[in-house]
Amino acid sequence: MVKQNLLSFLDEEIAALKREGRFATPRVLQGPQRPVSVIDGKRVVNLTSNNYLDLADDPRLKAAAKAAVDSHGVGTAAVRPIIGTMDLHVELERRLALFKGTESALSFQSGFTVNVACCQSLMSDEKDLLVSDELNHASIIDGARLSKAARRVYRHRDMGHLQEILESPQSRAARRRMIVTDGVFSMDGDVAALPELMDLADRYEAFVMVDDAHASGVMGPGGRGTPAHFGLSDRVQLQIGTLSKAVAAVGGYVAGSKALTDYLSSVARPFTFSSSHPPSVAATCLAALDVIAQEPKRLERLWENARYFKEGLKKDGFDTGASQTPITPVMVGDTAKARAFSARLFEEGVFALSIVYPIVARGRERLRTIVTSGHTTADLDLALSKFRKVGRELGLIR
Repeated sequence: MVKQNLLSFLDEEIAALKREGRFATPRVLQGPQRPVSVIDGKRVVNLTSNNYLDLADDPRLKAAAKAAVDSHGVGTAAVRPIIGTMDLHVELERRLALFKGTESALSFQSGFTVNVACCQSLMSDEKDLLVSDELNHASIIDGARLSKAARRVYRHRDMGHLQEILESPQSRAARRRMIVTDGVFSMDGDVAALPELMDLADRYEAFVMVDDAHASGVMGPGGRGTPAHFGLSDRVQLQIGTLSKAVAAVGGYVAGSKALTDYLSSVARPFTFSSSHPPSVAATCLAALDVIAQEPKRLERLWENARYFKEGLKKDGFDTGASQTPITPVMVGDTAKARAFSARLFEEGVFALSIVYPIVARGRERLRTIVTSGHTTADLDLALSKFRKVGRELGLIR
């Protein structure tokens, strides 16, 4: 007797994704992540990676990783609370706290898991209230769903709407209130209204979690993030950072009080039930922090490139939305056109990924570009010329 294929529904689901233009076929990077990379066998100006400070192929980071393999082996073969904590992890967390200007820090396997861990662990009762910006990262959305708290979403950067929620009977009756926001929003490149948000949080006795994945190493003095940019590092209770973007490795961390990290290291499920970073990763991150501290011109160059590229796009007539950072969307407003735009640019030697529904709302489809400190003016000029050419072909600019 032939068994029924109980997963046959997947064929229908995949067909629907293809009809809607949402079926993902990742391009393949061949070689290091660089400002000009070889992708699918083609040399292209890479405007899609999060390699903000051009550290992904830095020889000092590679040397640190190799040395850690020799001194500490290839992995820990354990979770952190058992025997997966090495001296390299302890030193990395000490340095991250110093970098963020906090009492303590705790590292996780990814930025996604740290957001889930904080939402789930701190919002642990049905009487709690988690209040989130509507454009927060998917990891915050999933973390909120996994928490036991009631959830409210405020309109993007709308402090009036946030105040309404905090003044509501539901909020006043809550055991705990936590406001969660991205520091830099990953699809639009705009920045949280953090000073106003913190004033509201203080007034209504809410603590604040800022996901600074796209701001750590990018925003503020020395790249210390959005709270540092606004002079609020001593008021934000949870600063979330990533080790996979400007630091160019992998992982995430939360920086805050010693009580916070002590609590999370005891109860946060993603921390207690996942093996720790390989020593090579911890050593890479330590080397990256050294370079960031010693070479401030990398950060300066990043912002120079971001301004140059953004101004060039605007001059040509492209809509770059509300971007204030090196994340610069090029608004298209149509899935088919956004995909065609990305495909034609790739043919012309520029990789800029299309972002479509459900990652962004329908009618808000775009190409998302990210420049790095490693791009040369010639790289950016080439990219701008190809944007002009293809944009005119598709009728996006005149």
